[in-house]
Amino acid sequence: MGTLKRRDGFEGEQLISLPDAVWKNAIKINPVLGQLYITHIGYFPKAAFHYRDREKGCTDNILIYCTHGKGWYSIDNRTFRVGMNEYVIIPVTDLPLRYGSDDDHPWTIYWVHFSGKDMEAFNHGFNIGLYDGPKPIHRNEKGIQLWNSMFQSLKMGFGKDNLSKANLHLYHFISTFLFPEKPTRDTAEGHHRIHDTIRYMQQHLAATLTVERLAQLADLSPSHFSNLFKKTTGMSPLNYFIHLKLQQACLLLYTTDLKIKQVATAIGYEDPYHFSRLFKKSMHVSPELYRGMRRKDHEGMDCLVL
Repeated sequence: MGTLKRRDGFEGEQLISLPDAVWKNAIKINPVLGQLYITHIGYFPKAAFHYRDREKGCTDNILIYCTHGKGWYSIDNRTFRVGMNEYVIIPVTDLPLRYGSDDDHPWTIYWVHFSGKDMEAFNHGFNIGLYDGPKPIHRNEKGIQLWNSMFQSLKMGFGKDNLSKANLHLYHFISTFLFPEKPTRDTAEGHHRIHDTIRYMQQHLAATLTVERLAQLADLSPSHFSNLFKKTTGMSPLNYFIHLKLQQACLLLYTTDLKIKQVATAIGYEDPYHFSRLFKKSMHVSPELYRGMRRKDHEGMDCLVL
């Protein structure tokens, strides 16, 4: 028996699909939004057995950014392989389109479907071709930050302001791939140290870390380390570490039945009340409400996306 392929349903996934009516109404109010807009957006971490078969192609452009693992896509039976730190923009096509994750090294991907008033002109103007294949890109932290901004805006609802904000971020998001910054040797080395620091943080979420300790691990002075970290991520080291802790807390609340106190302990907070206050300040809901809301959302979700 073969392994069941999945369109979605991966642990830690995030996705939003925008109904056509949402954009039709928004474009009536502000026609500028019709030039380029998001139709679907998502994040699939370690998406084992991810597979999508579009026999009639896709009426949107699809941008897929692989940050870990491997995957592939095929257009009219011509297959391309996608690896870590590579991206592809698949333009609108009516040819058969398929894509999926590598069986042994499943990809982690950020992806966006986007459309607009004249996608043929857009793709021609920016030299986006059907058979261009994947392109390498230096770790696109700015693109990931913009993806998060788009997702959070849409997650707050489909009101005019949220749609407009996500729409404007979309232009910048795409530009980080089409016109990536070319790091110098020094900045590349600095970014490498910051990425090593982030991996260290991820592996020590239950620890109490100081800027001095992290700077020492990066072999930099605390002030230089802090400035470089904020320049790379947009956040201070300790705020970023708290962000990672709360991200893990969300995952535990969503996927386990651990008590709130146990979740707090797992990410280094012995005082569950302090953890709850911190969680509510960041997520705008208590850990208990978050657990209930996320499970309810997942049970009722029926998405027709990537």
